[in-house]
Amino acid sequence: MTDVRDIAIHYAHQNRDRFLADLKDFVRIPSISTLEEYKPEVLRAALWLADHLRSIGIENVEVMPTEGHPVVYGEWLKRPGAPTVLIYGHYDVQPPDPVEEWQSPPFEPVVRQDQLFGRGASDMKGQVMAVVSAVEAALKTDRMPVNVKFLIEGEEEIGSAHLEDFVKKHARKLKADVCLNTDAGMIGADLPSITYGLRGLAYMEVRVYGPSKDLHSGLFGGVVHNPAQALAELIAGMHDKNGRVTLPGFYEKARRPSRREREEYKRLPTNDKFFLSHTGVPKLWGEPNYTPAERVSLRPTLEVNGMLSGWTAPGGKTIIPAYAMAKISCRLVPDQRPADVFKQMKAYLKAKAPKTIRWEVIEMHSSEPVIVDLAHPAVNAMADGLERVWGKRPVFHREGGSIGAVIYLQKYTRVDSVLTGFGLPDDGIHSPNEHLHLPTWQRGIDTVIHFLFNLEK
Repeated sequence: MTDVRDIAIHYAHQNRDRFLADLKDFVRIPSISTLEEYKPEVLRAALWLADHLRSIGIENVEVMPTEGHPVVYGEWLKRPGAPTVLIYGHYDVQPPDPVEEWQSPPFEPVVRQDQLFGRGASDMKGQVMAVVSAVEAALKTDRMPVNVKFLIEGEEEIGSAHLEDFVKKHARKLKADVCLNTDAGMIGADLPSITYGLRGLAYMEVRVYGPSKDLHSGLFGGVVHNPAQALAELIAGMHDKNGRVTLPGFYEKARRPSRREREEYKRLPTNDKFFLSHTGVPKLWGEPNYTPAERVSLRPTLEVNGMLSGWTAPGGKTIIPAYAMAKISCRLVPDQRPADVFKQMKAYLKAKAPKTIRWEVIEMHSSEPVIVDLAHPAVNAMADGLERVWGKRPVFHREGGSIGAVIYLQKYTRVDSVLTGFGLPDDGIHSPNEHLHLPTWQRGIDTVIHFLFNLEK
């Protein structure tokens, strides 16, 4: 007798071309959440996704407003007593800049050598459509193993600015047994992965002020402390020679990785060579007592994301700028809190900033660190699905990034998340020529099918 999940997987294989065509249609919509002029396109992407969910049989589909971009919700709740899976994703994308570095237009998806190129192909329209396609395949068996709900937001790329309020307001509507979140990615095409932790985030602007207006550098150079120089000096002091962050108290609450975690990390292929090949830097940098893989996930960090001051257009303009600014993000590990880090930055500046300038810290957005219980039945269901498709036990690791939805769902609905994904480290997300490895994506669809049937009671 044919296993019903085999019917679903056969359906998925038979419809691979159509699934890819659907993904291409989705990628063509430039749903750039951070730019106001693209707001109509963000809405168009939400409406497209809502229509697609209806077309596969999802019910009560809504495009639900927030103070920013809308959330797409839908549900299929026809299996009384079966587990309910909340499927999270986001349909917004990063700007494609610098556009001139793309080999093909960013919103005209094209396949080259098993890779689908286009902004959002990997992050995360491809991941959303992998799960949607798996749910469609399961529904076509007439024995859908679980109930499902969809929560697909349009603001993840701008820090999920209104998602917390949305989840809090609709906590009852979003209640489920587990959340499937495929925004975590894989370490390699031949290495299935489950993420059991996410670093938190404290994102801020540090602003330094000097003279009341830009000054002629020939007339005032030598008597006015240049804000750009002062800010550069302050930033340079935020790490010591070993790469440790020098904000006062930064490491006091940071949880150290366990011996078991460090043993599991030895299975990862992310050694020096891996990071050198994926970054293009001449040499790695950071805390010498931790491996590169541990530094990007198990340890907290402070990074300068951008700096701005003075004259930056072509040609010369000899000034002392009145103002300098740096955007800074701190990635946090369990037991650290964003509110503490904002205070630590202010304490650092209070102690180190010279009297020749004024400064302020603008708190932008934040998220808490997350740890997932590896004993959760849904984690085992996903591990089994990955092993069935890839033929090997998945690796378990923490991710260096942050996903606000995970903590909001834990906080307001008490729903834990299973974190995986089918994007790869070299997909170029947030960069020119973003792409999705289609064989891995197709295996991902099969994996989600197994995951859903593994949850069946």
